[in-house]
Amino acid sequence: MTRLKIGNEWWTSPAEGENGCLIMVTGRSGVEPVIAMQRFNDRVEVTWKYAPAGGGMPDDATARLMEEVDTALKNEFERDAVAVMTGIYTGGGERNWVFYVSSLHSFQFRFNRALQPFDTLPLTIYAEHDPEWNEYREMRSQTEIMEGE
Repeated sequence: MTRLKIGNEWWTSPAEGENGCLIMVTGRSGVEPVIAMQRFNDRVEVTWKYAPAGGGMPDDATARLMEEVDTALKNEFERDAVAVMTGIYTGGGERNWVFYVSSLHSFQFRFNRALQPFDTLPLTIYAEHDPEWNEYREMRSQTEIMEGE
């Protein structure tokens, strides 16, 4: 498979969750070339619920394991043009990774391969057709508002 011509710059911004808790939003810049390809039409959200520690964030051990999973996922999906990780939300007792994918079947295979070294993880996966990249655009507009305040 081909590597995508995409930026690997990430930004982080605080946001307020639905229940008023702090959510740290980490988003990827430079995805416009991928959006323009019109091949990545499905959004996959992977959620890890955890017992929140101070401020709704994960405890240190859970945070370290989440970062290892994050690295494994990024490394796997940088190899070819199957999926693009666009956002990571952490807070309020859960972490969510957001991907836009060109093939759900290929994503599933590579996702499982990336997480093979880990013991069972408390993950749920949700997929939705989102050819307009509405979730990504909403994340960007909300964080631009926060940054402009």
